[in-house]
Amino acid sequence: MAADPVEKEDESEGGPVKSFLEHLEDFRWVLIKSLVTLGLAMLVCLGGGNYVVKILRWPLTHAPVHYGGTNQIAVVNFGTNHLGNFELSPEQQKMLNLGTNRFVSVEIEPVTVGTNQILGWRVTNDLQAIAAAQRMDVNLINLSPAAGFFVAFQVAFYAGIVLAGPFIFYFVASFVFPALKFQERKYVYRAVFIGGGLFVAGVSFCYFVLMPLALAASQMYSNWLGFGAFQWRAEDYISFVCRFMLGMGIGFELPVVLLTLVKLGILSYRSLRGMWRYMVVINLILGALLTSPEVFTQITMAIPLYLLYEATVWVAWYWDQPDRSRARRTLWLGLAIILAVAILLWMAWEYAWPKMHWRWGLS
Repeated sequence: MAADPVEKEDESEGGPVKSFLEHLEDFRWVLIKSLVTLGLAMLVCLGGGNYVVKILRWPLTHAPVHYGGTNQIAVVNFGTNHLGNFELSPEQQKMLNLGTNRFVSVEIEPVTVGTNQILGWRVTNDLQAIAAAQRMDVNLINLSPAAGFFVAFQVAFYAGIVLAGPFIFYFVASFVFPALKFQERKYVYRAVFIGGGLFVAGVSFCYFVLMPLALAASQMYSNWLGFGAFQWRAEDYISFVCRFMLGMGIGFELPVVLLTLVKLGILSYRSLRGMWRYMVVINLILGALLTSPEVFTQITMAIPLYLLYEATVWVAWYWDQPDRSRARRTLWLGLAIILAVAILLWMAWEYAWPKMHWRWGLS
């Protein structure tokens, strides 16, 4: 390890003063500890890879499937086996007479007619089967003997980064923070706390809201082009999901970057307020780069990014006020309005959008 520091400055001026070689030695130990921690985390995640895959598959099992037109959908089961979901033509609907509901579950069962046994059908209205028919059913497959090992390593790598991330951050912080001044440390602590929360919010938004929509859109466009979309390569799916969530987490870091530039004097409240048109375009570009190549998904990401930008503008305005005690009420009012808009958009997403059934030719 590096030798003890030879000199120490005043706490307001930064941490201990070391030579270049001593800093290099400290940096070497940071790399060693980070790599060892990442390796151990990967081993742990490799042992629990099946549980990690279940977590990554959740958006796939909750992605909605939208059927085109108004034809009736029959969910056909035989005992405990699901035979498939079949779109009935108007003639078939009239002949089978399964009712007037858009989705209907049908049970195939043996029927005795005289001395003969034939297969008949019975309407069961199984709500669980009907709900399952409206979610994607895609199998993740490996197409080579070695693919399973590569997928396991891929899963362990991404999950290991998440598991070892806090420890690696602690090692890096223990190397960097002693060189910061007391005032700089205070700003860094705030940025880390807010940035961490925004990153988690971005990943959660992608995982629970955006990812199921993007996966459903992917299958929809494949079917529209005439390709089957019932089997995907496991490595492609895992790579797509992990990079998608990482990109969303980074996209939600935009307020931290902008407010840091405001603190450094590079930007101000007036400049932020004047560049809102450019931010609309930038958010749409980020939505195109960080999401799937599908317009609705990109807009769904761009909207929360712009709401975060508006919250950033309000904070910058608050910092620009000479009397912050009087401006605090206005700040909280502005943030409350932004939160209310976000809640209204979420309610529209939850209640209004499912009733529209993708009527603009998307289903």
